[in-house]
Amino acid sequence: MYNPIELSKKTENSVLKGKNKKYYRFRATGFYGGIATADTVGCNLRCKFCWSGNSVWNANNTGSFYSPEQVAKELLEIAERKRFSQVRISGGEPTIGRDHLLSLLRNIPEKLIFILETNGILLGEDKTYVEKLSNFQNIHVRVCLKGCNQEEFSWLTGADKTGFEYQIRALENLQGEKVSFNIAFVSTRKDKQELFQKLRDMGLDKIMVEEEEINLYPQVKQRLEKEGILAYFEGDKQYFP
Repeated sequence: MYNPIELSKKTENSVLKGKNKKYYRFRATGFYGGIATADTVGCNLRCKFCWSGNSVWNANNTGSFYSPEQVAKELLEIAERKRFSQVRISGGEPTIGRDHLLSLLRNIPEKLIFILETNGILLGEDKTYVEKLSNFQNIHVRVCLKGCNQEEFSWLTGADKTGFEYQIRALENLQGEKVSFNIAFVSTRKDKQELFQKLRDMGLDKIMVEEEEINLYPQVKQRLEKEGILAYFEGDKQYFP
């Protein structure tokens, strides 16, 4: 097992040069009804169902470095051309490289909604990160929980259980700083009441919760087969920690 915080620091050495960070493409996508997307490199988890491939597992040899201003320019050009009202970072973990992300946000006009897709670990590890994000009125955070509890988190990611608690703490920090957010989750469990009850106990019963669909792309299917857990994602088995 690995520690997600330690992996974050290790990943920073590969994907950051000062405020510049690695990205491997910029594109228009149909998610959220249409959004300009920058796909970044590097992550602090190794989810067994991850679709990103090289951007996560081969960060040293993937992508090119871009300044926050360059990334903002690419996103704005796509949004203007496609008449989108939203932009986002996808592909890897966007919270790796705090200075880069905060500088990028300063270059996004308030008329555009910035959707921050994150596993939330770094937002749970350091509350001041969320405090900085709360200064931006056009941000919406989508936190994707990996599993319904600590055990399933470790099973899905290969990381130690502390990662799940950081994810939960991220929700608390976002709620406390009144940042707009919603919750997504990945689970192979049929009974998800444990997670829903936890969210209710936290006073998050009115926050939108969505179950993330896992697309079994060829590289994802191959990885799950190698791990011996493909049947759980095809619905033939259910995981009960």
